[in-house]
Amino acid sequence: MDLPVWTAVPFVLLLGGIAVLPLAAPHWWELNRNKAAVAALLGLPVAGYLLWHGGEARHALAHELADYGSFLALLAALYVISGGIVLRGDLPARPATNAAFLAGGAVLANLIGTTGASMLLIRPLLHTNSERRHVAHVPIFFVFVVCNTGGLLTPLGDPPLFLGFLQGVDFLWTLRLWPQWLAVNGVLIAMFLVWDTLAYRRESPADIARDETQVEPLRLHGWKLNAPLLAGVVAAVVAQKYVPRPAGELAMVLLALLSVWKTPHSVRKLNRFAWGPIVEVAVLFAGIFVTMTPALALLKQHGGKFGVTEPWQFFWLTGLLSSVLDNAPTYLTMGTLAGQGNGFAWLSEQRPELLAAVSCGAVFMGANTYIGNGPNFMVKSIAESQGYRMPSFVGYLAYSGLILLPVFAAMTAVFFR
Repeated sequence: MDLPVWTAVPFVLLLGGIAVLPLAAPHWWELNRNKAAVAALLGLPVAGYLLWHGGEARHALAHELADYGSFLALLAALYVISGGIVLRGDLPARPATNAAFLAGGAVLANLIGTTGASMLLIRPLLHTNSERRHVAHVPIFFVFVVCNTGGLLTPLGDPPLFLGFLQGVDFLWTLRLWPQWLAVNGVLIAMFLVWDTLAYRRESPADIARDETQVEPLRLHGWKLNAPLLAGVVAAVVAQKYVPRPAGELAMVLLALLSVWKTPHSVRKLNRFAWGPIVEVAVLFAGIFVTMTPALALLKQHGGKFGVTEPWQFFWLTGLLSSVLDNAPTYLTMGTLAGQGNGFAWLSEQRPELLAAVSCGAVFMGANTYIGNGPNFMVKSIAESQGYRMPSFVGYLAYSGLILLPVFAAMTAVFFR
């Protein structure tokens, strides 16, 4: 497919808009109709050009739109079904308890996605720590681990990995990344445990006594219906390899609709469930999937000329781009570059070290900024609504620069050199 270079410009503009507009025009960007307008303004001309071009271009567009349908069906199903499960309670806010929340979230993220795990665990964690005063670090480490670094082991964990699955990577392939997952999450949780222990010692005896006495056991609501539905989503994802489209996608949609129908409204109200975040994903990624079609085609054609060949280069380039752009299209872009047009299935079999670097960069370094991954801003908003003082965009960069970048540098030396 021979396309002019200018056809990749709308993709760059859209990703740039997603990175810049939340900072430059936050109130305007809050409205999903404005996001949809931007996506349509940049996406529709590309779609029209590819359809007019015909042949391989039209086929490539159809392929990306089919992947978009699968991508959205999974994210919507996970979001809707996990939104029907509520975890409530107030435990003593000891450092070990908080570390257990992070560790549990790192595991759970691989089953219901980083968004699902974040929405399930953030409110009980914040409520648990509400009697303490020195807890500003708690939601920050939560963003690091549960919103990002935890979701590396399955295609359900983070959107980039699911896109790799749709492109031909085996469902179980990401399990081989458990050493990287264990190293990064283990180090971050250990750092948190030390930090929180020191902060806990600064709490007044009165606050500690109040925290120890105002205890409410953790209780799950809505799980008897929605846990089996989540298992059904996992089965539908695995079955996509063996059944024709759109059978798997329809199954996920039906499971989500069943959750909406049967989950009591009171449960979703307790979870403060809202449709806005998944609508935002739907409209933005419609534009992303359309505009990245020519960008991916150009990378397949010219990718070998960029001189990026080593795993550490792919880890850092993918990661730094994922810090300021959405990590899902970044993963596809860098994976295409690593495969030099041979596809993701070939990459996973013939150059697994490169795909590992791309996967880790996309998933891990989404934690570097608030805009690196969708759940980051959601957790920031929830924490602020419950009285936690979250750092500004630049302040968060200071945290991530001091904590995450040294961890990623050590990881580079161990795994990617």
